[in-house]
Amino acid sequence: MPTPESPLFLARKPKVPPTFDGVNYDNNDELKAAQDAVLREQWVRSMMARLVREEMGKCYVREGVNHLEKCGRLRDRYLELLKESKVRGYLFEQQNYTPKDA
Repeated sequence: MPTPESPLFLARKPKVPPTFDGVNYDNNDELKAAQDAVLREQWVRSMMARLVREEMGKCYVREGVNHLEKCGRLRDRYLELLKESKVRGYLFEQQNYTPKDA
């Protein structure tokens, strides 16, 4: 069962998607909200990879010599998450943004 989100958490939760689509660069509040959403999304991906890595380590210890058979699903999931788990920041996406219509 999901835990209820506190009003403080909901107030700080980003209300914009983690892209620079439709962001007015002259509006500082809108720009900072988009930057924050991009960074939060990158941190979520990084933490997901960390959680899978910890579970994979537990599986390796628990399964011992059979870890190649028993932990293959976690290993594959971790390798997929590892490709995008690095926190790169928002500057590259912001400076090299091209509209999707173009």
